[in-house]
Amino acid sequence: MLKKILKNDGFQTLITSLLCIVVGLLLGFVVLLCINPTSAASSTIEMIKNFLHFSSTNLRLKNLGNTLAKAAPLLMCSLSVLFAYKVGLFNIGAAGQFVIGSCACIYAALAWHAPWFVCLLFSIVVGAVYAGIVGLLKAYCNVNEVISGIMLNWIGLYTTNALLTTVKDPNSPYTLHIADVSPGSILPTLGLDKLFSNNKYVTIAIPLAIIIAIAILVLLEKTKLGYELRATGNNKNAAKYAGMAEKRNIILTLAIAGALAAMGGAFLYLTDYELWNCTETAVPAMGFNGIAAAFLGGLNPIGAILSSYFIQHITNGGAYVDLKVYSSQISDLISSLIIYLCGFVFFLKYALNNAMRKSEEKKAQKTPVDLEKGGKK
Repeated sequence: MLKKILKNDGFQTLITSLLCIVVGLLLGFVVLLCINPTSAASSTIEMIKNFLHFSSTNLRLKNLGNTLAKAAPLLMCSLSVLFAYKVGLFNIGAAGQFVIGSCACIYAALAWHAPWFVCLLFSIVVGAVYAGIVGLLKAYCNVNEVISGIMLNWIGLYTTNALLTTVKDPNSPYTLHIADVSPGSILPTLGLDKLFSNNKYVTIAIPLAIIIAIAILVLLEKTKLGYELRATGNNKNAAKYAGMAEKRNIILTLAIAGALAAMGGAFLYLTDYELWNCTETAVPAMGFNGIAAAFLGGLNPIGAILSSYFIQHITNGGAYVDLKVYSSQISDLISSLIIYLCGFVFFLKYALNNAMRKSEEKKAQKTPVDLEKGGKK
């Protein structure tokens, strides 16, 4: 029974992911000890507690809502990376697709005063088309998707800065508040805000992200299209020989991945939780953190839900670290350590399986005489 549990892929992913988290937190604690030993333990605990830092139930719920509001777009970026990776493609361009999706929904809201569902659909279409460029280059010119994806990340960033300058606050580098200019463009809460002490940032983005994660799982594992996409990713020549449209599948995969990442941008900015800075010189970390969340979740959509929340939980918890002693970026450092260790999830799974295999081989190599001697003893 124990062997069956240990061999279960889901159980192995859970154990190795938890191990990476624990080691990452311990390393972060060591860093805090080196900076200031007296506040290391309390600051680490405060960061882990996050919204539990508050004694008031209302404040706890409100700050939990803030964490969930940012976990939803991170989950979408995670699903974007995960979906492409399952089909044999590494969508490092998720960061640029997140940016271009953010640009599309913000511009549609502020320039056209479009309703929220139009802004969301426009973001999805633009993200799919943008990522489809990477797919076309991969399918017809054999251009590595990592190279073209990285290039498009920067093109997307500076295009967004230029376009959104037309709808920014004239007295600051930030775009206007969507809630003030076009209230109908804000994602509806459907009463969810009341569950989190009237937190207006808690919208339908949160349940939608979870539903989409489940839909991606079903698409990949239970449908003919998912099988064809995975077959193309494993061996496009074999897929072509089997009669599958391998070029179409590559383009479709990246288009879906781009739509998911772009939806993440819409889920963040259509809540008015953040404003876009038109002087931004770095691609937002959300798309890159999606890579970490995908691998920490074991490349499973359900695992991605949990890992996305955890990463955002630690990030938000950094606000409660003693800033008189430590830098405000200390939570980012600890998150980075955990993210770095995510790369060892599959190595740890391999090591565990290898150890179990060697143990079984040793038992199988025992001769009947050895077993008889062992019985006499």
